[in-house]
Amino acid sequence: MSKLKCGLIQMGLKGDGTMSPEKIRDLMIEAHIPMIEDAAKQGVKVLCFQEVFTQPYFCPSQDKKWYAAAESIPDGPTVKLMQEYAKKYQMVIVVPIYEEEMPGIYYNTAAVIDADGSFLGKYRKTHIPQVAPGFYEKFFFKPGNLGYPVFETAYVKLGVYICYDRHFPEGWRALALNGAEYIVNPSATVAGLSKYLWELEQPASAAANGVFIGAINRVGREEPWAEQMGEFYGSSYIVNPRGQIEAQASYGDDELLVHEIDLDMVREVRDTWQFFRDRRSDLYGGLTEK
Repeated sequence: MSKLKCGLIQMGLKGDGTMSPEKIRDLMIEAHIPMIEDAAKQGVKVLCFQEVFTQPYFCPSQDKKWYAAAESIPDGPTVKLMQEYAKKYQMVIVVPIYEEEMPGIYYNTAAVIDADGSFLGKYRKTHIPQVAPGFYEKFFFKPGNLGYPVFETAYVKLGVYICYDRHFPEGWRALALNGAEYIVNPSATVAGLSKYLWELEQPASAAANGVFIGAINRVGREEPWAEQMGEFYGSSYIVNPRGQIEAQASYGDDELLVHEIDLDMVREVRDTWQFFRDRRSDLYGGLTEK
């Protein structure tokens, strides 16, 4: 199909970080279900949530209690539940959660579920930050090891990149060269230096690679880390292959952003700019040695 209705859900934390991971998971899923149902009513065919959507952004804590938030993929309860909703509404759903591969090995992962409820695969966040104050992700996540898969969904060739990944242009290019037409980037990003980059990097990457990008960010202040971390600013958006933001959510509210994209634009833009034709991959080998 050429026209495709896409949805992004941005949401503030329900509860706070003093609660158990299991309790927070229940509250966050409970809050998402009405938005999933609303997306279905509006005809959304591809839906994505924010980074580690069932939990707070717990990386300021360096507290082992959050290992209990991790789930198996695809056999854990959250992915199983979302498979039911995907099948019920014939909707592709991207489910970013904390993954346990085995005790002691954890990843920041997004599961991709097709419109018939089948599990297509997963992407594991490749680039893991360790940046003070608050972004102590190496305490919780191993770097992803699955490369840059593109998922042949019922409606679109779909890629996933996660949060900090977006600062690295190589992955956007790899996903596009692997066939992606629409790439989602679930994130947890606070106000500060990144706010300027939020509306710079992803439009630039969309234009450089001739793809649509859906950028999702959580909202609000999360206790008990709010003083340290500041505010998650939402502002989720969908940008087209020309680098133009076509639709954008609010700064600070829970919101389902729904927007229809025209996939014919991918071919149109690539045939106009011809960036892939003019690449000099024969000269780029040295980049991997730096």
